[in-house]
Amino acid sequence: MWGKQSSDDEFVSRPRARTRDRGVDDLDDDLPSSTRYTTSPSRLSTAMLDLWNDLPDHVKKDPTMVQLKASLPGTSAGLSRPSELSDVTEEGDLTPRLTFPDDLGEAGTGGKGKEFLSNVSVAASLHASRGKHGHSHGHESLHHHVMPGEKSMRPWIRWVRMLLLLITWTIFTWILMTRREREQENHQISVPKNQIKSYLMHEMPTENQVAVTIGGALLPPAYGNLTESFMEVWVELIQTKMQLTEAQRSNVSLHINKTDILFTKNLTAPWRIPLVSAESIDGVPKLEQDHEFNLDDFEIASIPRSLLRLQMHTNLHISFPVSIRYDTSPITLEDGVVYAAVVLVGLYAMVIFEIVHRTLAAMIASTMSVAILAAFNERPSMAELVQWIDVETLLLLFSMMVLVAIFSETGIFDYMAVYAYKITGGKIWPLINTLCFFTVMLSMVLDNVTTVLLMTPVSIRLCEVMELNPVPVLMSMIIYSNIGGAITPVGDPPNVILASHKEVVKAGVDFGVFTLHMGIGTLIVFVVVNIQLRFTFRNVNDFRFAEPQEVQELRHEIAIWQRAAASLSSYSRDEDSVRETLLKKARRLVLELQRKVVSGSVAVEDYKATLEDLQAKYPIRNKMLLLKSGLTILFVVVLFFLHSIPQLNLSLGWTALLGAILLLLLADQDMEGVLARVEWSTLLFFAALFVLMEALSRLKLIEWIGKQTESLILAVPKDYQLAMAILLILWVSALASSFVDNIPLTTMMVRIVVSLAQNEELSLPLQPLVWALAFGACLGGNGTLIGSSSNVVCAGVAEQHGYRFTFVQFFKVGFPVVVVSVLTITVYLMIAHVALGWNGNV
Repeated sequence: MWGKQSSDDEFVSRPRARTRDRGVDDLDDDLPSSTRYTTSPSRLSTAMLDLWNDLPDHVKKDPTMVQLKASLPGTSAGLSRPSELSDVTEEGDLTPRLTFPDDLGEAGTGGKGKEFLSNVSVAASLHASRGKHGHSHGHESLHHHVMPGEKSMRPWIRWVRMLLLLITWTIFTWILMTRREREQENHQISVPKNQIKSYLMHEMPTENQVAVTIGGALLPPAYGNLTESFMEVWVELIQTKMQLTEAQRSNVSLHINKTDILFTKNLTAPWRIPLVSAESIDGVPKLEQDHEFNLDDFEIASIPRSLLRLQMHTNLHISFPVSIRYDTSPITLEDGVVYAAVVLVGLYAMVIFEIVHRTLAAMIASTMSVAILAAFNERPSMAELVQWIDVETLLLLFSMMVLVAIFSETGIFDYMAVYAYKITGGKIWPLINTLCFFTVMLSMVLDNVTTVLLMTPVSIRLCEVMELNPVPVLMSMIIYSNIGGAITPVGDPPNVILASHKEVVKAGVDFGVFTLHMGIGTLIVFVVVNIQLRFTFRNVNDFRFAEPQEVQELRHEIAIWQRAAASLSSYSRDEDSVRETLLKKARRLVLELQRKVVSGSVAVEDYKATLEDLQAKYPIRNKMLLLKSGLTILFVVVLFFLHSIPQLNLSLGWTALLGAILLLLLADQDMEGVLARVEWSTLLFFAALFVLMEALSRLKLIEWIGKQTESLILAVPKDYQLAMAILLILWVSALASSFVDNIPLTTMMVRIVVSLAQNEELSLPLQPLVWALAFGACLGGNGTLIGSSSNVVCAGVAEQHGYRFTFVQFFKVGFPVVVVSVLTITVYLMIAHVALGWNGNV
């Protein structure tokens, strides 16, 4: 009988979905009448086979699905892959095997002590709590989607939350409906030699500011000292004799004769733009530069019949062609920073208090930021929005997710977890230290996003083998991933931005110099953070689950069945039948969970699986697939190392995509099943975050941070300016990287660092400023859950496995680590670069 086969000694000591004590004959009662297949398999739709293949493996292995599986067409078991035919034991019983694939999507709990209680199967908890008060568990209750944090909300709080979200949606919807996209009108003119070229503006500014964009054969400002050719642009006010109508003002061909001008006045200082030599004008690509002219020193409105015009001249001996466009109502720094801060605070409020899922929160914040730009007549076009998204990063993430999804089916992650258990003797801290050490080593040679994609499944399997809560272990792994990524130029995206900057390379920063300077500081941080984490998790029970094992197993199983049911729609009779079966199973498990929670009748398991048992239960399941996957990943990693070779025209994203396509061809996997394991919500979150960060940049938030940093450095005496510069760049970049994505922040801060080094008044060496920025951007990513790309990816993968940790849980561990690690680096940088003067080339 079924009950005899579910004894404790047949289960490995890890969170798992246990089969309940029931007779086989009772299983038919769970099936709806439409699902009890008494007809021949030939009468079934072949679409049912596709539905079966898309279900999680654990659901397919449950005895509840035995009749459905036997009725599927195509094979005797109705399965499309040979690996799925071994769902029953040799003895012919119905006990499901416990060698689960990596993509199970098991529900679990996460956390440190009581803080990290089971919060994955929210619906299960809600049903259990309702059962205590005698509420019925109706059919509709399993269809109700409980948003994160909703189970602890009172009804009026939920209504207020919904009202605020709807108001926000109404605001940005109304703005986007009423504002057109900004039209970029470029005007082509030619500046003659030895003459001043005038360009008349047909609109008057609204805020005493004018933004001008000049395009042509220009040089970047950083190379202005390499050329003697330049063009100067300034704004001039003219007063005419006659009053111009609106139609005349808007006439592009309007020309004002000198005899019609009563009064002229230069309103701004000249903007000097470095140019290429006259001989090179036809052979260089077009470059655009922006500049904002401040007109606050003169009251334009007080002058009647006034117009503005741009004045341009060059010192070239030939005519110089340029394109020009202007904006008479640009976003002011003060207004832009305020609105950007409101959007950023709103995003973090939604994430911290779990008002909505972080992906939806990012979508709301990015849409609102675009609406704010539209309100300032700066609404970007759809093509512009697409350009804001870093497709390279999304391609890398997607491809690595596909590789890991297929790689996990070999059983390698289970095997590696058991091997780590073996070499550490099953002791918790040696095992965690080994795991974190491997993470640091991988982050040195791979980007930390790829590292967490590879290490997260291993860590989860390892914790499940040892009956540990994966959440604190994963948080430690994330922290060490960001620390390890700081060592080399390829370990973290901010380092790639810094190491590839022309001025940084010119200052003598190559791969070896970068690794030497960053490696010494990172080694010190590694030791200090290890001590700090040992103190933070000094109670070994912090790594244990807060609830009894059997309750944990029930929550796992409930979430699995609910997720499987939610993945099916009611578009067809086949789907509806399978969905009804899954919902009935989930309702029965919810009732069982309720009884256990109310009665407290939970068995205590003290059974520990021996190493031999673990090795027998977790072998390599598919050695041929392991060989194919290993060769493919080796190909990808080798190309990652070689991607800096100029002759190799493959980026990291393209390399990963080619590897994913190769493995899909070699493995011959069901495409829909593989794609179902891709973390689409994580990819969408990144896309929304890219749009948000670029919008905040357009609102001048990042520019404001840079200007405040520069002004503070200039305010101290010259002898202390290097120390002040290191302190400010390190702490500003670290704190800012905790709350905004470190990629756009580094892009902005590297310009400030270079400008500070080129400032003749300061005469600061560039290298120590680069190290301060690199340490700040990389270590600051440990501050919050969305401070670094690797944090988000790890959280997404963990949630797919059923272990969810919240923003606050990560913040309580990560932010103190940021403070301590940045304090440690502050001491290191002060000794190395202020006291000892280890500053490299100036």
